[in-house]
Amino acid sequence: MSILLSTQKIIKEWTDYNHHMNVAYYVLIFDLYGAEVLMTKFKMGEHSAKTTKKSTMVVESHITYNQEVNEEDEVNVNLIYFDHDKKRLQYKFEMIHKEKKFLASTMEFLSLYVDLNDRKVIQFEDEKIEIMNNFIEKNKSIFNSKDLKFSTKLKK
Repeated sequence: MSILLSTQKIIKEWTDYNHHMNVAYYVLIFDLYGAEVLMTKFKMGEHSAKTTKKSTMVVESHITYNQEVNEEDEVNVNLIYFDHDKKRLQYKFEMIHKEKKFLASTMEFLSLYVDLNDRKVIQFEDEKIEIMNNFIEKNKSIFNSKDLKFSTKLKK
């Protein structure tokens, strides 16, 4: 199972000369329509960056390309795993073809929480830890920890 974050239609500008979605746009979709949605839920998205000068920055990622998608296809961006420690976030998304239901791609991220004024890694505030822990508690039964790459990097 997974948590639907958004649905996107593949546009012509995202396709390449092979007539399928170009690799760069998988990252764009996962970032804008997966990670940004998730970070907004945790009060660490664009609004936080602009108002509190605190945000997240990706330091590692791992992507799989499982099956091609084409212009006009619709895909669901789903969260399949989330965890954190005092300064790090680990999350993994899947991209599912909306109509045909096949797995098109996955992407796992390791991000750091950063004070943008100092450009230094900082610890999450208690409020954000509570939001994330409540989210994990509510959803942990549906998380899929299979094939995770960054679990050993969390310092719990």
